[in-house]
Amino acid sequence: MPNTTIVVPTYNEKQNIERLISMLLETGPDVNVLVVDDNSPDQTAECVEAIASNNPRVRLIKRPGKMGLGTAYITGFKDALEHGAEIVIQMDADFSHDPCYIPDFRVAIEENDLVIGSRYVKGVNVVNWPIDRLLLSYFANFYTRVITGLPIHDATSGFKCFRREVLESINLAEIISDGYCFQIEMTFRAWRKGFRVAEIPIVFVERHSGTSKMSKHIIWEAIWKVWWLRFKALLGDL
Repeated sequence: MPNTTIVVPTYNEKQNIERLISMLLETGPDVNVLVVDDNSPDQTAECVEAIASNNPRVRLIKRPGKMGLGTAYITGFKDALEHGAEIVIQMDADFSHDPCYIPDFRVAIEENDLVIGSRYVKGVNVVNWPIDRLLLSYFANFYTRVITGLPIHDATSGFKCFRREVLESINLAEIISDGYCFQIEMTFRAWRKGFRVAEIPIVFVERHSGTSKMSKHIIWEAIWKVWWLRFKALLGDL
């Protein structure tokens, strides 16, 4: 299998990170884990450092503070490419994205360029969300499809697998979105460039511990940014 790096942004994930890293490393001998930590007060970074000191397949990038999920992923993507990754997977650290799906991604990416772990490609597969959060997510994806034409059921999913060529084709310096909108923009840009995009079904389980990073800013950014993406595409800028 191609060399694979899994990028995991963290902020106060000490309760989860050690077990998560262990499970990810078990998915294959060519799988590496890159944690991008935003100066977590709970010493998440120190926990990862201890693991990395005994395992060359684990790396840590420490950032000075909370700088946004989108920039954390971009930092991780750049580092993964510099270290020779052919496949890059992004996921959350809170077990809402189950490591058991990593083998499915690695199989699906053999015939595709971007694979999305989708909560909505086969019905609605979300556990432990209140109905208002579920409706927000579901209709955000419907809204995105209508405005942009993106033929994806779950464009806001944060569980994704990229071929190296996709990330290299996108000018990562232009990506300033965060949260929902970062996920939409990365998928939209890949699709507009003609890459093969596929969805595989996953079950999304609300985080085991800690607190959600969702905010009103992230929601409103996604609402207007999809129009921006559409207009940029019409002008031929994407």
